[in-house]
Amino acid sequence: MKKSNAIVITASFLDTDNAKTAHGLIRGTERFNILAIIDKKYPGEDAGEVLDGRKRDIPVYASLKEFGSQSKKKAKYCIIGVATKGGVLPKELRALLREAISLGYSIVNGLHDYVSDHADLVALAKKKRVEIIDVRKPKKFKDLHFWSGEIQRVRCPKIAVLGTDCAMGKRTTTRFLVQAMQKAGFKAEMIYTGQTGWMQGAKYGFIFDSTLNDFISGEMEHAIVQCWEEVKPDIIFIEGQSSLRNPSGPAGAEWLISAEADAVVLQHNPARKKYKGLENYPVDIADVKDEIDLIKIYGVPTAALTVNTMKMKETEARAWAASKESELGIPVILPLEDSVERLVPIFKKMIAEGKRKG
Repeated sequence: MKKSNAIVITASFLDTDNAKTAHGLIRGTERFNILAIIDKKYPGEDAGEVLDGRKRDIPVYASLKEFGSQSKKKAKYCIIGVATKGGVLPKELRALLREAISLGYSIVNGLHDYVSDHADLVALAKKKRVEIIDVRKPKKFKDLHFWSGEIQRVRCPKIAVLGTDCAMGKRTTTRFLVQAMQKAGFKAEMIYTGQTGWMQGAKYGFIFDSTLNDFISGEMEHAIVQCWEEVKPDIIFIEGQSSLRNPSGPAGAEWLISAEADAVVLQHNPARKKYKGLENYPVDIADVKDEIDLIKIYGVPTAALTVNTMKMKETEARAWAASKESELGIPVILPLEDSVERLVPIFKKMIAEGKRKG
């Protein structure tokens, strides 16, 4: 895949979890070459250092004009790197997009509010001869798939990377797992289920929350089967969305049943007690052991627990992980701090066992 040069606008949210699309792109993408982040709060800094203290040679500029005047490199695309409340395009962000289009950038938008639905921006894009890509636009009816049972043709292990809430880091952990298995010499593939996964270059997948409910299971199956038929991977990791119990949008059963997952990697943040955006709703996030027991009711074992350490001291997170590993009898790891290579032998064994059965 040939990469296109791009910049990412974060509208002063670079250091918050509202910028998780930008965070994913900073950590890596096979679709775009990220030249810069546009954020007023951190001009002159390295975006990687702002994100997690790791230099990635992606500079932050205060404005689009500053990037244009100071950078020696030119970008084709301007990517919206933030998730807004309700997925809408607020007035301030529309103004930034108008400026970007005026400067000749094509727009990549992962929000529910399509740029192509704003007549003024569409007219300006036509005038400037630039492209508008609304990643979340649903497929046409004729291109959708019903679940058919063809999933049984897939002969490699399928691992669902689920979480106990949304915005938990499931996509990042999924990418880490794919990369770790590839580094170990295996042919591993990721099934993306969100817009950022597509932006990061995953080839197979669909946008879960833009798909008609009747077709979610079928689109999941189709992506996995297509991946198997075209690549014949040793193992497939499926990016999760939301959580089994999130009351505002429960998800996960399709991964366990329709995708016939062989195992789960469960991501959890011990510091988060309430579902994101539902802090005043009288329901707590379940204990991880309870969540693992629920997953087991679906007939799927949990192979490992991965820890999102946001709002935790590292010593606190490591103590929690050690305690849970002793309690649960499965590996409990910190992906961002320690990588996921410790899990490679688990999946290597699953691959070997699958080949023996096949």
